[in-house]
Amino acid sequence: MASLTQQQIQKFHKDGFLVLEQFFSAEECDSMRSQIQKIVAEMEVPPHCRTEFSTREEEQLQAQGSSDYFLTSGDKIRFFFEKGVLDEKGNFLIPKEKSVSKIGHALHAYDPVFKQITHSPKVQELGRKLGLERPVVVQSMYIFKQPGIGGEVTPHQDATFLHTEPLGRILGFWIALEDATQENGCLWFIPGSHTNGITRRMVRAASGASTCVEFVGSEPAYDDKQFIPLPISKGGLILIHGEVVHKSELNSSESSRHVFTFHVMEAKGTTWSKENWLQPTPELPFPSLYT
Repeated sequence: MASLTQQQIQKFHKDGFLVLEQFFSAEECDSMRSQIQKIVAEMEVPPHCRTEFSTREEEQLQAQGSSDYFLTSGDKIRFFFEKGVLDEKGNFLIPKEKSVSKIGHALHAYDPVFKQITHSPKVQELGRKLGLERPVVVQSMYIFKQPGIGGEVTPHQDATFLHTEPLGRILGFWIALEDATQENGCLWFIPGSHTNGITRRMVRAASGASTCVEFVGSEPAYDDKQFIPLPISKGGLILIHGEVVHKSELNSSESSRHVFTFHVMEAKGTTWSKENWLQPTPELPFPSLYT
């Protein structure tokens, strides 16, 4: 892949996102897909941990908030499920490989394939081109966007969940492991929306609260007409500024939309919020992107 041009860097700063087609090879994508198949095949889910993943605020608080499983997943490899795939006893209603919504949040640290991709020389070079001096990896996720049931992700800013002071220190790397189309739920962005700060934060709730996390502030009503779709081919990378507004629609197609995504923070002169759900641990301090 060709190195980042000055023009592309300017475009990223102007829009808050940048599409880099064919950043990863088909082989690299396939290695991630086959690795995740192995992980899912070995997946044992304790019934009390069968948390369904949801992006609707109320359900999000219920499902994730009451769940220590989510809150302590920052330094582990854990499983989150689509809605309606488990019965009330926590048994799968459909094949388990079709039921997983995402796997997070430390594949980059504990799985050799995902670790290699996260720290690949071309990713490190991209970080340097973007002027990152001390980037650290804060989290990673494998997202399945299952055919027919892959839920929508409502408009949001990543900094709502990964807050830093000052803002502007979070960068998402979003890798399409299959073609992402309008039919199967590609990302949509509001260009330039990364310059207005954030209006909502997800914070750890005070101890003794009924949920583990809560939202402070509210998401404004975004104008649907402002969003533009960003379909991208397998192997493509989308760089996502921590404050740009983006979403994805329900996957009503018959094909999945697998993605590996990770977030990097410029650690130089930056404070990671103690109120974030995700916290570095003694077992896993945020690893440096540069090796």
